[in-house]
Formats: sequence, structure tokens, C-alpha cells
Amino acid sequence: MFAFVPNTAVQAFGVFDRLLMPGDVIEGHAAFEDECEKCHEKLEQKRQSQLCLGCHDHANIASDIKLKEGYHGRKAQPDKVACKHCHTDHKGRDARVVLFDEGSFLHEAADFKLKGLHKQVPCNSCHEQGKKYFVEFSLCVDCHKEADPHRGGLGEKCDKCHVERGWKHFDFDHNKDTEYKLEGKHQDLKCKLCHPSERYKKTPKECHLCHQINDIHGGQFGEKCKECHTTEKWNEVRFDHDRDTKYKLQYRHSKLACNSCHKEPLYKKKLEKDCYTCHRLDDVHRGVNGKECQNCHSTKGWAEIGFDHAKDTKFILDGRHTKLPCEACHTAAQKEKQALESTCIACHADDDVHKEQQGKACVRCHNTDGWDAKVFFDHDLTRFPLIGQHNALACEECHLSSEYKDEKTECVACHSGDDSHDGRLSEQCETCHSPNGWTIWMFDHNAQTEFKLEGSHEGLNCHACHREKISDKKLGQDCYTCHRQQDKHRGAYGRKCKRCHNSNSFSEVKMK
Repeated sequence: MFAFVPNTAVQAFGVFDRLLMPGDVIEGHAAFEDECEKCHEKLEQKRQSQLCLGCHDHANIASDIKLKEGYHGRKAQPDKVACKHCHTDHKGRDARVVLFDEGSFLHEAADFKLKGLHKQVPCNSCHEQGKKYFVEFSLCVDCHKEADPHRGGLGEKCDKCHVERGWKHFDFDHNKDTEYKLEGKHQDLKCKLCHPSERYKKTPKECHLCHQINDIHGGQFGEKCKECHTTEKWNEVRFDHDRDTKYKLQYRHSKLACNSCHKEPLYKKKLEKDCYTCHRLDDVHRGVNGKECQNCHSTKGWAEIGFDHAKDTKFILDGRHTKLPCEACHTAAQKEKQALESTCIACHADDDVHKEQQGKACVRCHNTDGWDAKVFFDHDLTRFPLIGQHNALACEECHLSSEYKDEKTECVACHSGDDSHDGRLSEQCETCHSPNGWTIWMFDHNAQTEFKLEGSHEGLNCHACHREKISDKKLGQDCYTCHRQQDKHRGAYGRKCKRCHNSNSFSEVKMK
């Protein structure tokens, strides 16, 4: 039997454990000095490191070891070396159980590697006295916020531009790292000239927004400075009117000052390029010859006339047109309304004996020598080519007047009196007949219809079956439709005669 152990006995066991302790614990563990099981598990020394990490996880030591981060994650190996190997306790209240030497510590094992000038900085410059080392931050701005000349305008990622060698060592390339390349004199400028008060966002990129005070044109030539000037210097003008615009300055124009033509702001109102806009008051023709002065004159001077109707227009003057005065076609009234048309019908509408039934392209048949001179017309290019006997007919046989378009192209229009079928076989004569002659047949009943002519049917006259107009009533294909009167059975055996008879003769009977 086990004897009852009073509380005093349990306390005696605690006292006994204290008698076995190799020494007092450190001040930080003093509260647990009577609770050995907090740090020790009997007969399980390997578990001791797990108990340590269970209490000290607030410092992320356990997480660092698991993720292999931080000093403990890279150096400590609790599965091989116990925590007490470096942090031995029971050496007294004031004992130093963290074996850490600032002078011999290799910072490469930490999360923040020392590079450049950071290697020369004393530890207490970053690690405040009395604070844990692992709680320090690793961002530049954590230490250098007060030294930031940009006042936070460029954010907290200082390493985008600066390196550990020193603030004056830049790793920033304005041409590569921004959308605005520094060229010419912009390369030598200090940052604050474009970014006053450390303002970097929404920095203007257009020339006039920075150089408006330098604009000697007073804004008259717009805001697109780079079309004429470069970043080298204002006096270097790269603008070439002949190359950079659609209007070349030639002869007398080349000697004019810009303000002679550009009297208003350049981009607010588009300058017209036609002669008449500038030279309206110089027009001695008073608008009779239109506004396209360049058709006759050149920039050498008004007296220099180099107009050739054959070369300079799309209408060559030949035939009777060569003897006409300009005013015969170019009337003052016409010039003021619209450009002169070059079609024949525009001038000769009153001379058209066909009353526009042959269209407006008179040149298909006539030429400029005269209406009756060498008239050329190819009937085969119309919707009714002349084939066979039609080719030998005179025009007047079909066209009784000069209004040709009203003539019909159907055969019956001319040959209704020649129709021996009296219209029973439709009006599409070309289905059977040829323009070479009425007796020339082109119709094959077996190939062109669904009813083959065989036996006694072969050789029959068309009218023997087609007694009514085809278009009025579709002809039936069964025997009874035509041979009802010859049915000796009087319908007793139905309408399907071909069950017993064939197309050779009714007397030939073969039961099926």
C-alpha cells in the first residue's frame, strides 16, 4: 500500500529537487525555479530543446529554425545541438547565458547582410542598447528616414536608386527607369530644377510647361516646341518647312517671313494651303477662272503661266474641242458653282438624240471629230448580243427610233407572228430554237424534262400532248391523263396503266 503523502511532503520533494540543482537559475527563470518540469522532462533530455522553444517562440526562434531564416535558422540545429549548449543555466542570477560576442559575430548569418558602408558602422548605431537584436528592422527608411532629402516623395524603396557605398552613389538611370529620357542639356540639370520641393509625381513632360518663360514667340506658334527646337539649345532650329510640312516654300515664298502667312496662333486655326486664301485680292480674274490659281500660275510670279490643258488636266482637247474658246466650257456662272465636269453629257445633253436611253457615256460610240464621224458600236457588249441571223439585220429592223433602250429582248417581242405553237409552249422560244433558224432544234425532251419519250411517244408532234399553255396548267405524266378515252376498261382497273401496258402499244399486255 502507498501511504498518503501530505502537501508538506510534496513541498519536501521540491526542496529535494533544489538540493540536486547545480546552481541558481538566471533572473529571467527565477519564477520557475521550483517548477523543474517547465524546462526538464525526466528521462527525456532530447525533449528539453522543444520545451525551450515552446516558451521562447514569441521571439520567432522556432519559426526561424523551421523556415531556416535568421541567425538561429541558419546556424542553430536543435535536432543535433541542444539549446543548452549555447544557453546554459544554473550559473546564478546574474549569469550571462547568451554566448554572443559583437566583435566576432558574423552578420552574414543574419537576415540583413552588411555591405558597403554598413560594414563600418558600429552595432549600437542600428541596435539600440538594451533591446533585442532580432527585433531591428531591415528597410533603409527605418534608419535613414530623417536623412531622406526627398521627404518621402519617392517612397520607401531607397535601394531602387541608392547603394550601400553611400548616398551619392546612384544606381538610377533616368533614361531606363523612367518614361522621360534626359538628352542634351537636360543631362546636366540638377534634379530639383525639374522636381522642386521633391515633387516627382505628375512631373510635366511637355517643353512649354517648363520653358514657357523662354518662349520668344509669345505662344503664337503653339506649344509643340520640339517640332522646331532640340534639347541642345534654343538657337538650334531643326525645322525644315519643305521636309516637315506638306507645303514646300519655293521661289518667292521662300523669302517670306513666317508672320507673312502665319498671322494667327499656329495650332488654333489651321492655315489653308491654297493660293486663293492669301492671294484673293491679287486675282485679276475676279473669280471667273476659279480659285485654283496654281493650274495656270506658279510661285515664280503671276506673269509666269505654264498651263497646258492636255498635261495639267484629265481632259485632253482634241477634235473639234481644240478650236473652242475657254469660255465655251468654262462659263462664269459655272465656275462660281462647282468644278467643270469632263463627261460629254455635261455639255451635250441637248444634243443627245437618244434622250439618255443609251446612258451618259457618249464616247462608247462617238468621238470628238463629230457626232456622225466614225461612229463605233459593238452590239455584242450589250445585254443582247447579235448571234446567227440577227447579225445580218439592219439596226432599223429592230430599232424603229433612236431611243434604243425601250426595245425588248424577248423573242416573242419580234416573232410573236412566227409562233406556230400559238403560245402553248410558253414564250421562252430560246429553250428549243436557235437564232440561226427556227428549224434548228436544241431541245431534248428526255434530258430536259422528267418524262422520257419512248415507244409510240417517240416522234409525236409537240401539240399531241401539249394542247394547252404550259404556263397555265402543268401536264400530268401518268398514262391516264392522255389516254383516258382509250381505256376499254372504263376505269375498272384504275389509272396505273403501266402495270399491264407499255409505251409501245396498248395491245402488248404483260401482267405484273
